[in-house]
Amino acid sequence: MEELIATHGYIAVFIGTFLEGETILALAGAAAAYGYLSFPVVCALAVVGAFLGDQTCFFIGRRYGNRILARFPRLAAKAPRVQAILRRWDAPAVIILRFTYGLRIAGPIVIGTCGISPWRLAFFNFVGALIWAPIVAGVGYLAGYALHEWMGKIKDAQVAILVAAVLIAAVVWFLLRRRHKTGTGS
Repeated sequence: MEELIATHGYIAVFIGTFLEGETILALAGAAAAYGYLSFPVVCALAVVGAFLGDQTCFFIGRRYGNRILARFPRLAAKAPRVQAILRRWDAPAVIILRFTYGLRIAGPIVIGTCGISPWRLAFFNFVGALIWAPIVAGVGYLAGYALHEWMGKIKDAQVAILVAAVLIAAVVWFLLRRRHKTGTGS
């Protein structure tokens, strides 16, 4: 597993941040905490992947945005409000959109329908990616580090935890079985 992460981890970070982002980047941050990946390289690849992914979706939105909105009525219903916000506060909206879970693909497509200059979008998209990548990777890194520390402390108590888990499972099994017997016997 360690070799697989070390061999393909950086490619996964680039592809994952190009397509989605948060999950793969947080996992890559955790892998960096374990020493499988380099944290600065993970952040750099995430910035490039996320930037290129959003730019691609933006240009898809510029070219096919109205067709895409027509195909997805729920997205189309929200598009006018999003477009109004983007026309009024385009720079902060582009940066904040990066942190809005679930809008990684739809957001830039809708932005593409707003008539924002591609150069203006590229600049603020890049700024957003520069802020976003180390924050999300950092959360993953801290979680990975905390888990690593916690697991190190638990190693000493592994037998006790295993016995407790088996005991709890046996008690739950016994209670469920007893409940099932008393429920069907009446």
